[in-house]
Amino acid sequence: MTTTPLSKPQIRNIASIILICWQIACAAVLYFFFNFSWQIALADSVISNSLLAVGCIVISNMLGFYQPKNEKLLYVLLVTLVVSAAVVIAAKYCLTFLFAGQTSYIAFLDLSDIFKAAISFICLGWCALANILWYRLEEQSEMQARMLATQNLAKEAELNKLRHQLQPHFLFNSLNSVYALTIVNPTEAGTMITKLAAFLRGTLKRDDEVWVSVADEMEYIQLYLDIEKVRFSHRLSVTVNIAEETMNLRLPGTLLQPIVENAIKFGLYNTSTAITITLDVKLENNILVICVTNPYDPEMKASKGTGFGLSAIRRRLYLLFADTTLLQAESQNNSLYITTLKIPQKDDQNHTN
Repeated sequence: MTTTPLSKPQIRNIASIILICWQIACAAVLYFFFNFSWQIALADSVISNSLLAVGCIVISNMLGFYQPKNEKLLYVLLVTLVVSAAVVIAAKYCLTFLFAGQTSYIAFLDLSDIFKAAISFICLGWCALANILWYRLEEQSEMQARMLATQNLAKEAELNKLRHQLQPHFLFNSLNSVYALTIVNPTEAGTMITKLAAFLRGTLKRDDEVWVSVADEMEYIQLYLDIEKVRFSHRLSVTVNIAEETMNLRLPGTLLQPIVENAIKFGLYNTSTAITITLDVKLENNILVICVTNPYDPEMKASKGTGFGLSAIRRRLYLLFADTTLLQAESQNNSLYITTLKIPQKDDQNHTN
């Protein structure tokens, strides 16, 4: 059974006030217009309207257990009619028992049966319709909450899938590099395997972290760069510029590594010259901005990859922020390629893993 209207304190208080005011009004009508004593007027009003209130509670609880379809609303009206009759009969029995010697009042009760039944039916009918509307709105609200929870679970599952797919993507590329080094430089290959093991251990430690600090992410990136520097030696240098106020800002974990990998791929592959990759981290209008700049030759093509890394980043950013513009890439003067990542900062990110 869903939440009943009377379980809400505000509705319960309002209903109590309406009941008291209605009882006073009915008693006043009997006393001033029909000239009955205040004892009879008060007893008639309290007993009749209290039984009517009980009837409303019965119908409300019944509808909490059973929600009729539109084509079965007639059954609700029939139940309302039966409860109305029961209320009038019970009230008449009680009042007749209390005031059996008041012949004029007993005659009044006989004449007012139809009127009281009509009033009871109208009140109980209104109560039934209001409860049907209440329970349907409650059901819709619960359904929307379930749908939202399902969507959140699906989004979280997809985010976890993307995060874990990035690791095999990097591992595959790293193993290819190790394989190449075992042929030309076995010693360096051993060093690279050691650094790769340290990188993967760090990855496992932070596997459950959705959000990480800039400081932690840069430490993670440094491990990755150490691996790449073993492979490319003096040909690869990296300049990192990090604004001090960004060190404790948050971003999704393992998000930056594929961007740096992409910069290395476009900057170093198919060339034998040394290059410098620049990594700038700053804060602009409460947005963490990370720019990765690498030189490139527009006439040269980087070795072909799956293209999964950057597309996975875009998908993760969309799932987290519902924004497709947070990852931008552009060429500058046909010599530099700039990838810009923007992470909006929220208060809850500073405390959420």
